Amino acid sequence: MVNVMRVLKILRNHWKKTTAGLCLMAYGSNWLYGKHCDNLLRRAACQEAQVFGNQVILPNVQMKKATVFLNPAACKGKARSLFEKNAAPLLHLAGMDVIVVKTDYEGQAKKLLELLDRTDLIIVAGGGGTLQEVVTGLLRRTDQATFSKIPIGFIPLGTTSTLSHTLYLQSSSRVKQITDAALAILKGETIPLDVLQIKGKKDQPVFAMTGLRWGSYRDAAVKVSKYWYLGPLKNKAAHFFCTFKEWPQKHQALIMYLGPRERPPEEPVQKPLRPPLYIRIYRRLVNYWAQPKEDVSWEVTPESWEQVELSAIELSISTQNRQLNLRRTEDSMNICIEPDTVSKADFITLGSQKQYNPPVCPDGSQHLQASQCSLQLQEGTEGFFSIDDEEYEAMSVEVTLLPHKLQFLCDSKKKQELLQLEENPCPTATASNEQPYR
Repeated sequence: MVNVMRVLKILRNHWKKTTAGLCLMAYGSNWLYGKHCDNLLRRAACQEAQVFGNQVILPNVQMKKATVFLNPAACKGKARSLFEKNAAPLLHLAGMDVIVVKTDYEGQAKKLLELLDRTDLIIVAGGGGTLQEVVTGLLRRTDQATFSKIPIGFIPLGTTSTLSHTLYLQSSSRVKQITDAALAILKGETIPLDVLQIKGKKDQPVFAMTGLRWGSYRDAAVKVSKYWYLGPLKNKAAHFFCTFKEWPQKHQALIMYLGPRERPPEEPVQKPLRPPLYIRIYRRLVNYWAQPKEDVSWEVTPESWEQVELSAIELSISTQNRQLNLRRTEDSMNICIEPDTVSKADFITLGSQKQYNPPVCPDGSQHLQASQCSLQLQEGTEGFFSIDDEEYEAMSVEVTLLPHKLQFLCDSKKKQELLQLEENPCPTATASNEQPYR
């Protein structure tokens, strides 16, 4: 009892050191507990991946080849460590023939895709910028019609991974997000996603999975990191200092667009059976002796382009991948024209919201649905576009929607949500009957 009283007295006399020590112990305990939880997640994911690796491969069946494009600079240089700790072990345990290609500089993934020979699966390990480079390099190939049918897996390692919200269930744990993405790749469930083709007058086309942004909110967003020393106030500070320019900030252009197009019927999975020989001979004889039909020239109705002169604080052209509806009957992209009458206070408030949810549009914005559009900027227009969070010089461009162009691997539960299977429930495939990529 005397010793306890002595200790309490010492702690009371040195209360500052005691408080600091308790804070350090609490922080260290929480850190160790987080590491323990991450290890449990990794162990459970490895056990699930081992199920795919234990499946028997027939002698005449080759292992699936997966090519991984890894951007080590993503996530402030932590992407390589995150991939090797959380995703790479799962791919190897599943029995995949994995080739990891590490990019050293911006734009390298586009060039490497042109040299890619054969692969059964493409995996992008990085952020939105890495994914945009891979998709652009893939669709620039001369054989893109066949190469674009290769399934694409996305492991979100960057700070901006907008597409991960569509493909996977969200979690506050970075380790769980990565392991869930790797397991989804192994299970092989896919969904079709739209792509935007953005082409200037001279350069090769650029392809985007999310969309294009041009305006003041975009300009302020790229300067947020400049005010890092302000902590949680850096977003508001970037937009606040942006209001010191000429106000209201107007971005003027002419936009011409075509309305949505009806989705064509899906091709049948099985080809119709070829009719017997005598039926084919009979049909040819009938066509040979039939009287020639009069040549009727049909007048083709020209497509009606609509035209809008805009003066906006920001313009965005985006796909519907973020709010995906696999059962929609029309294919279109979203065009949002935000009015330039916004006040400075509203600009700061809304700009902070757009940092976490870029598609947010204020009341009074003009929304258009289009399958193709032409954005014509005024001569002397300066500034930059953001195409999937990558910066490009602003210029007049033509934007074309490529509906259901690429097949992305996704979480089976996420796909069930997209298909709204609560109306027509069906049993979920188990790990034993799912065919892995290996």
